[in-house]
Amino acid sequence: MDTPTSSILDKNSIHAVSKLFKIISDPTRISILFLLQQQELSVGAITISLEMEQSAISHQLRTLKEARLVKARREGKTIFYSLDDIHVFSILEQVLTHVREIEDLGESAGH
Repeated sequence: MDTPTSSILDKNSIHAVSKLFKIISDPTRISILFLLQQQELSVGAITISLEMEQSAISHQLRTLKEARLVKARREGKTIFYSLDDIHVFSILEQVLTHVREIEDLGESAGH
């Protein structure tokens, strides 16, 4: 018997969507994705922009790369990172728009 949810998405798709949201739910990863949306950057440049340790940035980049959200390109000894899937960034933009609308509503209601 098909339930409304199972007819729209199978369990594997639901699991994959959940996994993606878990990956992009980390504040550092979101910041990295927004930086890379603007331009390709090295680990060092990301480290400076986010004022974090290089090891922490490298760990987050590895997670994003494994999820195929970012890709790496080597130039000499430097590795540059860029977005691998622009669709994920459009999801982030939609969520950001939603959050800003909620914030605006809260401010206009005097909260």
